[in-house]
Amino acid sequence: MKNERMPLYQQIQDYIKELILSSGLKQGDRIPTEKELMELFNVSKITVVNALAGLSNEGAIIRVPGRGSFVNKTKPELPESSRPLVSVQGQQQEGLRDRLIGIIMPSIDDYFSIRLIDGMQKGLLEKGYRSVIQLTGGVLEKEKEAIKLFMDFGVEGLLIFPVDEGQYNEEILSMKFSGFPFVLIDRFLPGVETDYIASDGRIGTQLAVDHLWELGHREIAICSDSPLQTVTVQERIDGYMNALKNKGALINPAHIITEFSIKQAGEPEAHPLFRYVKNRMATAYITLNGRLGAHILHMAELAGLHVPRDLSIITFDDSAAIIEGVTDFTHVKQFEHEIGYKAAGLLLNRIHSGEDNKGKYTKIIIKPELITRHTTSACK
Repeated sequence: MKNERMPLYQQIQDYIKELILSSGLKQGDRIPTEKELMELFNVSKITVVNALAGLSNEGAIIRVPGRGSFVNKTKPELPESSRPLVSVQGQQQEGLRDRLIGIIMPSIDDYFSIRLIDGMQKGLLEKGYRSVIQLTGGVLEKEKEAIKLFMDFGVEGLLIFPVDEGQYNEEILSMKFSGFPFVLIDRFLPGVETDYIASDGRIGTQLAVDHLWELGHREIAICSDSPLQTVTVQERIDGYMNALKNKGALINPAHIITEFSIKQAGEPEAHPLFRYVKNRMATAYITLNGRLGAHILHMAELAGLHVPRDLSIITFDDSAAIIEGVTDFTHVKQFEHEIGYKAAGLLLNRIHSGEDNKGKYTKIIIKPELITRHTTSACK
């Protein structure tokens, strides 16, 4: 079922569109369930949800919570941006590379990434551009390979969510010096000026600490399961520390929990973080991604603790649908769809301005907001 050259979510979208056409499905007919698509393509739920969300945005299907997804258009169009690149007698199809933008992402396994890509694609499509996505898995060498691949193919520009390993990608530096259009998203290269857009991580953690402090929490932990100490992670930890300093509180190093993997142990009870949660070392947790917040909630439940009565949790990004039934996290909203949309606009402006804008770089920082829901309450 898989075409390795096309992102999995696009393969699912094309499959559903072909199914609607070939099976003669009518408006209101049900399409395969999320579970059936997961089994058919051997993918995670997040990939299927991403694919269905895209089809819903296009108007090809209608999603009804609790019931499933249904045909909306009986003759959906297969967008060129989701078709595989094909060769005709050893040459690329004429015109296939025109107005094409490359998107480089570490992965598409959370709602932050999905909404970010949705924003990028919306901004590009509005201006008549198409996109192709390459995933790096957070590996620097794969990021370099992706850049080379797109450059060889002749894309007009790149949108890059970069790997951060304390060393610079020479391919990014080469593009900067040659004037090739690209925009960095979420992470920047310290000391290197480029077009860049992100949410303000320092303000995000300050908002979280302020909210928890007002609720009476004093033992506030911050957690990141990122395998790398990225610029983004460091900025958020800096914001956390500054917020506590501003309140005259001492920084407890034990409450800054990083450099671990949530997959370290097969069972949650065997994970070092589980013992931290169970022993109530902190009364509140700020997690730097939504998936980690959902894991801590699960650990708390296994330890016999109630959220938010016994433990409060604030996540970066909305954790909706990461775990079945988990939709009400207090979270730092980063406006990732807006970030993606603005990134596309910034890149196209760079492409169209050409030499007129050479050497002038734009840095856009989006101010986050705290969305208060049901995982935070007053400290007992």
